Amino acid sequence: MINETGGIAMADQALPDLITTPSPVPPATAETKRGPTVPPFDYVIFGGTGDLTFRKLLPSLYSTFRDGLVEPSSRIIGASRAAMSTETYRARVLEALERHLPAGTLEEDSCRAFLAQIEYVELDALGGSGWNTLAALLDSGNDNVRVFYLATSPDIFGPICRQLQNAGIINGKSRVVLEKPIGHDLGTARQINHDVGQVFQEPAIFRIDHYLGKESVQNLLALRFANSLFDPLWNSRYVEHIQITVAETVGVEGRGGYYDRSGALRDMVQNHLLQVLCLVAMEPPSHLATESVRDEKLKILQALAPITRDEVVQRTVRGQYRGGAIDGKAVPGYLDEPGISEDSQTETFVSLKAEVHNWRWAGMPFYLRTGKRLATKTSEIVVQFRPVPHSIFPGYSSSDLIPNKLVLRVQPNEGVHLHMMAKEPGPGGLRLRGAVLNLSFSDTFKQRFPDAYERLLLDVVRGNPTLFMRRDEVEAAWRWIEPILEGWREFDLRPKPYVAGTWGPSASVAMIERDFRSWHDEVSPEG
Repeated sequence: MINETGGIAMADQALPDLITTPSPVPPATAETKRGPTVPPFDYVIFGGTGDLTFRKLLPSLYSTFRDGLVEPSSRIIGASRAAMSTETYRARVLEALERHLPAGTLEEDSCRAFLAQIEYVELDALGGSGWNTLAALLDSGNDNVRVFYLATSPDIFGPICRQLQNAGIINGKSRVVLEKPIGHDLGTARQINHDVGQVFQEPAIFRIDHYLGKESVQNLLALRFANSLFDPLWNSRYVEHIQITVAETVGVEGRGGYYDRSGALRDMVQNHLLQVLCLVAMEPPSHLATESVRDEKLKILQALAPITRDEVVQRTVRGQYRGGAIDGKAVPGYLDEPGISEDSQTETFVSLKAEVHNWRWAGMPFYLRTGKRLATKTSEIVVQFRPVPHSIFPGYSSSDLIPNKLVLRVQPNEGVHLHMMAKEPGPGGLRLRGAVLNLSFSDTFKQRFPDAYERLLLDVVRGNPTLFMRRDEVEAAWRWIEPILEGWREFDLRPKPYVAGTWGPSASVAMIERDFRSWHDEVSPEG
């Protein structure tokens, strides 16, 4: 029931005023479920009091529970060094749900039942304390799937796995989830993979990249392989170039310590952008099975032409934001953010020109771009087709006919936009103008778009690693990234400044304009 202060009153405790305007959501039925119920599980989250856990993991797990996809006998166990009781932890979880879930989606009965599934264990991941408590909790008579989610620093992935092994709590239904980044370079990535692989077999290791769980990214597979329309054109003969942009308006958001040791190339390009590139460029798999898809993605990573140290000046751009304005509000520069050293040379923006040397894509560039404190929050894939070779229309040269462009919006306003030429209505001759065919996913499907983590967290329980990175994928991506890092160091290529609220350094515009092309936002900001 709702207590007098407006919050949810737990059975044994009245929590603070954390839910002010509850909006009941009907219980899940066979018609409203978004998929089959997964087997009962115990989800152990190391780093259980961290930002990722409260901001993404627990809200996503609640949403799957509310939608009827989780068996009531499942449990979620937060594990952290912080000293607190399970009741206190549940109160913090409730506060996080209220803060991070969309308005109107936190429902009283399902929230109470969800919180009852949550336990907390005070545990030293690198020491001996707390492991016996965790072992006793997991061995309390159930046969649940055991998922160990390592929402921690990657340098302790291996030690945590060894502790799990020493505590005897790994069984035949155990899986481990590794959050990005997997290492800081190729050497550390190999070491992490080796250490974790000493404890878990590869099919039980789930290296998560939440971008692969986004509905629009998965829709790329449907667009390409469930329709015959685009496949004959999906090659360098008809496609002039492809752009992949992941732009953020936020800064480092309290992650300054981590981000300053990482930067945009390691944090975003090595995983998110390269994984999206793989889905755009890969050959059709024989069937939609785990290894078939991942085999084709690996082939693209192996076909990426190296950007050598001598090429980094022409084919890459680094940037770092200075103070500016986002949505009309002043924001500090990167060097003024908490946790950032005053002389930091870490990049907050990267753009680069990549090429895939295979039969389908030879000679055609992929332009990748990502950054923080940019003009707009957007993630999109732009497939720019070649112009028509000849105009048959009086008064229009072939250069007057705007080439077709396919824009896949990953976020926000997920959808597909096909830019094309059409006849302008009316008598008095044939007049042509550009038009856009717009497939808005929200308007078409009229249902809530689940967060990427919702899909991926349950795929771990199902034992389905299709949307997760395999060991050789991670190492192939690092192998391509490392020469860029080495080139930056060798030539002392420092980040070029750009004002927060813009589209990055002018050098990024110059890089693509050298090829007589433009970034999509410069040509068609309305998308």
